[in-house]
Amino acid sequence: MKKYQQGEKIYKKIKQLFPINRSLTGNGNRKSLKILQKISKKLKILEYMSGQSVYDWKIPSEWNVKDAYVKCNGKKIIDFKKNNLHLVSYSEPVNKTISFKELNNHLHSIKKYPKSIPYITSYYKRRWGFCLEHQKRQKLEKSKNYEVYIDSDFKKNGHMSIGEILIKGKSNKEILLSTNICHPSMVNNELCAPVILAYVANYFSKIETYFSLRILFLPETIGSIAYLNKNLKIIKKNFRAGFHVTCFGDKGEFSMISTKYNNSYSDLVAKKILKSFSEYNVFKFQNCGSDERQYNFPGINLPVVTLTKTRFGKFKEYHTSKDNLSITNPKNLEKSFDFIIKIIELVNFENKEEVINRSKIKNFRDLKKKKTKYDKIKIFSLTKCEPFLSKRNLYRDVSTNFLTKDEFIMFNLLYYGDGISISNIAQILLIEPSKIHKIAKILDKNRLIRKIS
Repeated sequence: MKKYQQGEKIYKKIKQLFPINRSLTGNGNRKSLKILQKISKKLKILEYMSGQSVYDWKIPSEWNVKDAYVKCNGKKIIDFKKNNLHLVSYSEPVNKTISFKELNNHLHSIKKYPKSIPYITSYYKRRWGFCLEHQKRQKLEKSKNYEVYIDSDFKKNGHMSIGEILIKGKSNKEILLSTNICHPSMVNNELCAPVILAYVANYFSKIETYFSLRILFLPETIGSIAYLNKNLKIIKKNFRAGFHVTCFGDKGEFSMISTKYNNSYSDLVAKKILKSFSEYNVFKFQNCGSDERQYNFPGINLPVVTLTKTRFGKFKEYHTSKDNLSITNPKNLEKSFDFIIKIIELVNFENKEEVINRSKIKNFRDLKKKKTKYDKIKIFSLTKCEPFLSKRNLYRDVSTNFLTKDEFIMFNLLYYGDGISISNIAQILLIEPSKIHKIAKILDKNRLIRKIS
């Protein structure tokens, strides 16, 4: 038998999916889900209407691209068809000739990584832009005019596509697994996890398990918000344990991002499997950045752990064209596949029906308390899932990889808005309570939290 046979299958499917342009919506997502359907026939494609309200958000118009390029002297110098990262995701249509100065205002590159094309999005504000290697950007002639062409369209009556797999076990209680499908041509973030989970579904569809399995393939943030908006009641009723899987194919150590209070059954299971390895990482919830944010949000309160290898934002290829097929191999992919199998098998082996999700209060038992005027100011988030901060001008509308300190405080205030005091939030974040309170006042003014003292 060929070594890493399962890994070879996964790698081959990733290679097939790699060129497809994916985003929050569009034909690329549907095409990708249909390819994953060939691995697991149980995968259903669910369509959510553009413009539909889901908690504090609206599903965006469906976006598709036929072509996009920049020409100089009749020669294409940036070409979407050669690499779909060249186009800022959700760019509006353009067809004009412009000066270098105007073009340069719409270009994105990374000085630190001059040979990499960055991944940039502008989902919720209409604009256009191109991404290219910084070394090529520096060589553009300032005296020339440039022909810019983007053949894209927005369907207001379009849809957002989500993949769902349900595998029934003896019990109606479910193990929830989720991953993201909205990234274009990047392998570790995000093609490895969806393909691995499709093969995991195929594996468990052939054997009997105690717990049922729910596997979701979601556009990041808006996908999980839309799915929870429609299915939260049934998910909460049947929830046994939950794991979001991302950046799961590189050579880094297996790692996890804990749930918000680091005391759920999902945490216990993930840690037990991690400890079977000589090296592993356990990150605090404050390091969150994917759909674990929505699952753990006040009002949702699904204790979902994130499983990863090198954490998003921490490998140099992250959100660039260097996150390509060379970042993984069949050996790594098979190890990642086996890791997920072990997680699911452990939950099924410990097949007690009772839920072991402990009270958040225990999280503060060992915190050293220094009395301050912020002890009695408790924070309650007023939305289910994250609020749409961009429409309130509280958050940027062009993607970047890192949060500012104020953004970090703002998001975590919302995450911990379970009636926890500002003093306790400050202790969790290791930030002065006065700085927490300053951001809390902004959120309170925008009616996103309620302060009770």
